[in-house]
Amino acid sequence: MTSPTGRSAADPLLCVGALIVDDDGRIFVQRRSPDRRLFPDTWDIAGGHVEADESLEETLHREVREETGWILSHVLGTVGEHTWKGDDGLYRLETDFLCRVDGDLSRPRLEAGKHTEFVWITEAELDLLDENRDGDDTIRRIVTDGFTMLRMFGF
Repeated sequence: MTSPTGRSAADPLLCVGALIVDDDGRIFVQRRSPDRRLFPDTWDIAGGHVEADESLEETLHREVREETGWILSHVLGTVGEHTWKGDDGLYRLETDFLCRVDGDLSRPRLEAGKHTEFVWITEAELDLLDENRDGDDTIRRIVTDGFTMLRMFGF
């Protein structure tokens, strides 16, 4: 059965992820609050669900602004697509982008109630992403793919 939006209940929810990179080739991650329904108290990249009548690029711009206060300035490339199942039982199809932003990178405006802290990580610090993940390595794989793409840009 399809909804008025044309989406079937069996279709995965569409999401985007922003692998925001700084001038030193580090990637921005933020900790989800312990009260979040999905992946509480874990490290994550900026991003979220695509809303009705919104393109992936529009969602990427909106989510970066909402979650960090920064303005998306450049999409360097598409890192990849990942299908994952949340602990709510729903599947998501996430498209992840390597991005640059404008704003004070030392002072993101974390989305109140959703994120509690942030850090810029290097490839050598990927182990941080395993914290509280109970064996789910999805975010680590996504960020690893981002670092692989960064090397193509000479970082």
